[in-house]
Amino acid sequence: MGISVVIPAYNEEGRIGQVIREVTPYAEEILVVDDCSTDSTADVAKRLHAKVVSHNRNLGHKEAVKTGFKAASEDIVVTIDADGEYPADQIPKLVAPIAAGAADLVSGARRHIPRISERMLTSLTRLVLDVSDTGGGFKALKGDLAKTLELKGFCICGIFLLEVARKGGTILEIPVKRRFISKPKVPAWHHLPQLLYVLREIVLSFRQQALHEGKVSQPVQERFQ
Repeated sequence: MGISVVIPAYNEEGRIGQVIREVTPYAEEILVVDDCSTDSTADVAKRLHAKVVSHNRNLGHKEAVKTGFKAASEDIVVTIDADGEYPADQIPKLVAPIAAGAADLVSGARRHIPRISERMLTSLTRLVLDVSDTGGGFKALKGDLAKTLELKGFCICGIFLLEVARKGGTILEIPVKRRFISKPKVPAWHHLPQLLYVLREIVLSFRQQALHEGKVSQPVQERFQ
């Protein structure tokens, strides 16, 4: 099974090169989604023979992930951040359960979730799923599943795992290591309206459960549709 690595990137000219070099041994396809960077992120990626898909305006991390999913051509898709926070040598352990048929999505769990708002979104998600981290950017999933995801909301927090579960996907969570990366400390105000989207997915998940239990007389949603 081939692997496409999707790297959402915005103004990462100083770090994207190292990330591409790290993921190269593990990928048949490397897709850098340049989210309308104002620096030379795309040029650096092209020099290292990554495929570059560019947004003509800044749409944010979530939309860059979706763009990468649409462009990916391999059986398994891995998402990894462009800042080098996640060592790429962990890709095989994320992919292995999918290749073995034991999972549809494997989510890398951080030991510590930095933002209180992220922890709140994860706590809500735990009403449906037994997971410890919903907002990390290091994940692997089946390519056909990736292409069906709508990911409604302002970020991937909560909705990514909830939508996969609602579509009938089997989810595994494994701990992943992180490097210390200097990042700007800015408030994640988008997590406030994101709560509404997570709650919506929770309601849909409970409704889907009711369908399976025969409490609602409507057709059960087809797997990955």
